[in-house]
Formats: sequence, structure tokens, C-alpha cells
Amino acid sequence: MYYNKVEICGVNTAELKTISDEEKKELLLKARSGDMPARQKLIDSNLRLVLSIIQRFGNRGENPDDLFQVGCVGLIKAVDNFNTELDVKFSTYAVPMIIGEVRRYLRDNNIIRVSRSVRDLAYHALSAKEKLSKKMDRDPTIDEITQYLRKADIECTNEKVTAALEAIVDPVSLYEPVYNDQGSGDSLYVLDQISDKTSTDEVWLENIALSEAIRKLNDREKSIISMRFFEGKTQMEIAEEIGISQAQVSRVEKGAIEQMRKDF
Repeated sequence: MYYNKVEICGVNTAELKTISDEEKKELLLKARSGDMPARQKLIDSNLRLVLSIIQRFGNRGENPDDLFQVGCVGLIKAVDNFNTELDVKFSTYAVPMIIGEVRRYLRDNNIIRVSRSVRDLAYHALSAKEKLSKKMDRDPTIDEITQYLRKADIECTNEKVTAALEAIVDPVSLYEPVYNDQGSGDSLYVLDQISDKTSTDEVWLENIALSEAIRKLNDREKSIISMRFFEGKTQMEIAEEIGISQAQVSRVEKGAIEQMRKDF
């Protein structure tokens, strides 16, 4: 396959170098203060990350050099927009940025063309979904998105909104690996990214931060939070299932939420 080639975009892939997380942090801080050589070194040291990610798009029939260049654009955006104050690995932030850039490129250059009107409706719907999610603190229904668009004088129906959203999104398994860190042995899966379909940088970062906050909980806290907010169980149902009182479930849940707010 193409990603085994030695050279891509004039870069010898066999000579791509990586650096430690500590070196990345140091370079990120320097780059943030305007140190251009540090910024360039950070970009160069993460080109292997770009190469690793574009491998998953190898069956699309696209020119590998083009994909690599597009992935590098995503990497540069990640370098320039990464918030060093958050307790998040750079690769955790960069991976969805690179994937998002490649997906946008593939979507805009897809052989199966989506009409301009359908694409415009989809983007309006994604924007409405993001705004409603923040306002309602939950994902809006298709009907709520449609009503929001109608108030903005955008003619649509539930069926048209659904079709438009489906037309610009490629289905992907939640358990599909998106990056393997050879240094630490850690793997990132789509499931780890917890995101909606807006693919905006802000939403990616918020969802990654939430995922990181959940990971810091102990096993009991994770279990209760999962049953409460992902499985929709009541505190009484959880208490009966794990063999503790409802009051204990309530205390654990409250403590976990408070800890997540500190970490989020």
C-alpha cells in the first residue's frame, strides 16, 4: 500500500522523527510565545502522526501526497490552536483536527457529488445543532433543529434535514483505531473522541476534555456515571444492581460530578 513508500511529498518517511511528551510541551510553550523555529520543529516531529492517520484513508483512491499535505494543514492548525493550559495530550487534540481536515477534503472532492443546496442545508443544520446543544445542554432532536431553521427563514422538513446530514457524513465504527502511539503503546479509537457531527475545533476540544475528566474517576464512579447518564438508570436501580444504598449512589454521583467539573 502507498503508506509503505519511502518518500511522500518529498519527505523521506523512513527518517521521520518523534519526540517525547515533555519535549512537545516545551516546544508548544515556545511556539505559543512566537518562537517560529520551535513551531517548525514541533510540526516536523509530528509528521509521523499525520502519516499514521492518512493510512486509514488509503482505500479512497486519493493521491497520497495530497492527503499528506491536507493532513499537515490539520497538524499546523492543531499546533497553532492547542491550549497548553489544559491537561490534554497534544496528540489527543491533534488527531481529530487532522482527521477533520482530511474528511473535509474528501467530502469536498467526493466522486459522489452532493448538491450545493443539500450541502448548505446540512451546514445550517450542523450550526443549529451546535447552538441548540449549548442552549439546551443536550443534543436537539431533528424536529427541534428543523423548527430552529424555519424560524431563520430556511425552508426545510424533518426528512430533508435528516437526508442532508446523512449526505455529508461517512459512517465509521466507534472501535476503529485512529492512532497508535509507538512510544507509549497507547491507542486512540473513535470512541475515545466523544464528539458530535459538527466537527468544529471547539466542540472537539470540549468533548476530549470531558473524556479525559471521566477517565480520572475511579471504577465505581465511572460505573455509576455510565449507568446514570449513558444508560438512563435511576439511582434506585443502580443501588439494587451494585448492592449499595440509594444514598450512597447519590453521594458517589455528586462527588464524581464535582470532580469532573474541576477537571473539565
